[in-house]
Amino acid sequence: MALVLNDRVKETTTTTGIGAITLAGAVTGFETFAAGVGNSNDTYYAIVHQTANEWEVGKATLNGDSSQIITRQIYSSSNSDSSVNFSAGTKDVFCTFPAVKTMDMLLTTQGDMPYASAANIPQRLALGSAGQVLQVNSGGTAPEWASSSGVSAGFVIAMSVAL
Repeated sequence: MALVLNDRVKETTTTTGIGAITLAGAVTGFETFAAGVGNSNDTYYAIVHQTANEWEVGKATLNGDSSQIITRQIYSSSNSDSSVNFSAGTKDVFCTFPAVKTMDMLLTTQGDMPYASAANIPQRLALGSAGQVLQVNSGGTAPEWASSSGVSAGFVIAMSVAL
């Protein structure tokens, strides 16, 4: 399965609860998830109840015929960023691009370096100080700055060219 992003993908659902979301067809002027995202693929989504204050934004996996969203990773929601127990009524389900995945808001200072966290969320490493070198942390999960003591100047130059 691939992560697929597409414009103008929007369906409705009347699914209740926190389980799989059964898609009920495209809204006029929009594509279905089957046409715009494709079977068994992942996409970023939002579900918004039309009359209640219930909503989710996250990453979803479609089933084999794109008739259902079968798994959801919630990034933000009306339920303190957890799965929403949707009540009866019609909900809009559509492709979106979550703010948490946006690099524009991440880089705030000249010299900052973007990287993806272990959860694949964009993060930034602030500019280091003179004489520091870039290394991977002890857990092997993120970059960090360290003292350059014990590192030869040739090695530091080679690393900066490679990056």
